[in-house]
Amino acid sequence: MIKIRKEENRDRKLVSLIYKAAFGQPTEADLVEALHKSCPERLALVAEEHGQVVGHILFTPATITSDDGKVITGMGLAPFAVTPDLQGQGIGSRLVKVGLAILKEQRCPFVIVLGHPFYYPRFDFVPAEQHNIRCQWPEVPSEAFMILLMDQEAMQQVNGVARYRDEFNQAV
Repeated sequence: MIKIRKEENRDRKLVSLIYKAAFGQPTEADLVEALHKSCPERLALVAEEHGQVVGHILFTPATITSDDGKVITGMGLAPFAVTPDLQGQGIGSRLVKVGLAILKEQRCPFVIVLGHPFYYPRFDFVPAEQHNIRCQWPEVPSEAFMILLMDQEAMQQVNGVARYRDEFNQAV
């Protein structure tokens, strides 16, 4: 039975190992550690199976600066990972769904994600360009940069450039 809960400090070493195993490199683990140190506004969840942490997801503040200079703050989903031997069993989907439900309850206006264009639409993410929102990194393929509008009223006539926290510049 998978349990989703908020991450605790005691989880950090296991979370780092999950990212290294899932991605085969330390970049994402290093990013998570940097965000732990610099971003108290984060939402971090873990998936537990039989008391063992097997997955992690992180949401951190992200902004959209409209062409007219208006700035709106939402969240960016990244990174997230599941232990390789348990991938494909719905654990990642549960992490995403629980995280999005918490953010919706907190009245988060939007969530951006840079990811696989066939995975995230199941959570109602759409290419951000459909809403005239561009990624801060122009080399990112438009189909891989997506947004979920969670508060339609707050997002009315919002367009422009979406930005993750500066820590992400090292990982992209």
